[in-house]
Amino acid sequence: MTAHSDVILERMMALHPKIIDLTLDRMWRLLGELGDPQEHLPPVIHVAGTNGKGSTLAMIRAGLEAAGKRVHVYTSPHLARFHERIRLAGDLIPEAQLAEVLDECVARNGGGSITYFEITTCAALLAFAREPADYCLLEVGLGGRLDATNVIDSPAMTVITPVSIDHQQYLGETLGQIAFEKAGILKRGVPCVVGPQAEAAIEAIEARAARLATPLIAQGQQWHVWEERGRLIYQDERGLLDLPAPILPGAHQFDNAGAALAVLRHLDLPEPAFEAALTRAEWPARMQKLTHGPLKDSAPQAELWLDGGHNPAAGEALGRHLASLPKRPTHLICGMLRTKDVAGFLRPLADEASSLTAVEIPGEAATLSAEETAEVARDLGIATRSAASVAEALGAITAADPLARVLICGSLYLAGRILRENG
Repeated sequence: MTAHSDVILERMMALHPKIIDLTLDRMWRLLGELGDPQEHLPPVIHVAGTNGKGSTLAMIRAGLEAAGKRVHVYTSPHLARFHERIRLAGDLIPEAQLAEVLDECVARNGGGSITYFEITTCAALLAFAREPADYCLLEVGLGGRLDATNVIDSPAMTVITPVSIDHQQYLGETLGQIAFEKAGILKRGVPCVVGPQAEAAIEAIEARAARLATPLIAQGQQWHVWEERGRLIYQDERGLLDLPAPILPGAHQFDNAGAALAVLRHLDLPEPAFEAALTRAEWPARMQKLTHGPLKDSAPQAELWLDGGHNPAAGEALGRHLASLPKRPTHLICGMLRTKDVAGFLRPLADEASSLTAVEIPGEAATLSAEETAEVARDLGIATRSAASVAEALGAITAADPLARVLICGSLYLAGRILRENG
């Protein structure tokens, strides 16, 4: 049976296509019609960046909740169900509540021009304003300056995770231009935690911060984080923390954990919150090991991984992580969108990949064909074939090598479909 919210969302998608049109005018109009819910939120922590936003936010949430705080969370995109985007005081938004705020936003919008992301962001803010909580975590959808989430006048804190090249058609061709857009979430006098940045990016962030008298809490300056004997060491002016390694896999998660710890330290949370941030965080489709479901049942001896990263920086992080794992033939099953830098994503993976099987992403209009992805992989020297589906690709890989390590990668949309179909 189709949920009422699914019917509304399908109708909204038809009326307001999944287009990107960066301006805040439509947001301000609808929020005004809704009674300005953005002015009635608990203290907001607003997170922007190219890579690591979701993981950092998940660790901040885990730390806050371990300290007994009620936390609203807004993230995007969802993987299996839209409800994942909106957590009310820790729990996924109930179906009845989601349908109610979506209906209200559609009615108040009155047929006006608005994008799908904008109207659903308004629905999330409306839900958050009606439910008591201690904090509200907002993840930027795209960029920052003109993103639909950038309607909070005075957040408690902002965060900028590593900035890299992505979405150039909307944010600019250079790293400095993209960082300028991300730094658009900075607010006058509101402290901003900054993860590791390339020189051009930190220069753009510092320039914006100087204009707004924004205190920066930056990695390598106000705080440091590193791995030592399999543990995480964090240091700032308050002292040193010796903590377990992040449960989220990958060396890059040490930097994300450092940013989360910088936020939690600034909020004066108790010591147990810091360890919980690292050991209790959950963020699916980021080097997630698949341990059950139809795919695993079809390849019981294989080591199956799923990751939704899709840009060059994500490819570099994946390549480093694969290189750190015990040696084993690694086979990629890859599907990507035509808006992405396919070669940039795959190049760092080439040395670790024994083969790549290209697939289309079912149901996505912007998917590359399997052959288009395969052609890029071949040019990078990866042994490549195509398959009609992930299941077919996995079957061919494990028929030749039942003990293979298999990484399904290239797109959050592909990852979402795998999670839906694989339980």
